[in-house]
Amino acid sequence: MFLPHYHLILVIKYRRKVITAEISERLKEIFEYIQPNYNISLQEWKHDRDHVHILMKTHPNTDISKFLNAYKSASSRLIKKEFPIIRKSLWKEYFWSRSYCLLTGSATLSWTIKMRACRINLSC
Repeated sequence: MFLPHYHLILVIKYRRKVITAEISERLKEIFEYIQPNYNISLQEWKHDRDHVHILMKTHPNTDISKFLNAYKSASSRLIKKEFPIIRKSLWKEYFWSRSYCLLTGSATLSWTIKMRACRINLSC
């Protein structure tokens, strides 16, 4: 039996510091709305001003790249629509960076260790 766990890090384009608690909560709601279509289960959500950390479980057959495409497109469009002030901080209307960091692991991996590793490595 397989139950893949992932630590996903999504970064705002050019690391613009636009994520507030309210925006983070809305991003999480969008994630939770889309996740059932891709057999994904959100385990934990954390944010900083320029990126989000997502701990999630997936089905072994989940196409994560398709999910990320759908999530990044929908969340970008909805966030810019619902928080129009954010557009002033973005460059050319881009919300998310094209890249992302996806780490695999088990449920026993420590979230704290992952967060510390990310803080040390600015590229995550």
